[in-house]
Amino acid sequence: MAKQKKPKNCLCDSGLLFEQCCQPLLNETRLATSALALMRSRYSAYVLADEGYLLKTWHSDTRPQQLELDQNQQQWRRLKIVDTELGTPDDETGMVEFIATFKLNGRAEHLRERSRFSRENGQWVYIDGIHQQPTQL
Repeated sequence: MAKQKKPKNCLCDSGLLFEQCCQPLLNETRLATSALALMRSRYSAYVLADEGYLLKTWHSDTRPQQLELDQNQQQWRRLKIVDTELGTPDDETGMVEFIATFKLNGRAEHLRERSRFSRENGQWVYIDGIHQQPTQL
């Protein structure tokens, strides 16, 4: 994987700087304190094709052996958070619904998913998601 230049604004569209938002999670200098924070950092990991982080933050019961991430074919463009349920520092489970915009082989696409999260060994992890038909953005 080619070395990418570090973005200034966070890739997850939080409005924060990358170094204040997802970078510390991706660098593993800070843990996600909520399901939403983990969701945002996982989106950033997809943008950066960081397979290691994605697998590390996937629940052990549902984690695939490997991922095939191809930044030349699929380019993530935008993340919009639609809804959250639970997933706070005091919860053990949570849900984040989002719409991710991306280009696949040059064609604009949208992914809408309700992602489930839980704590495993005290850390937030992604369990799985239910894909839904995207609505107008």
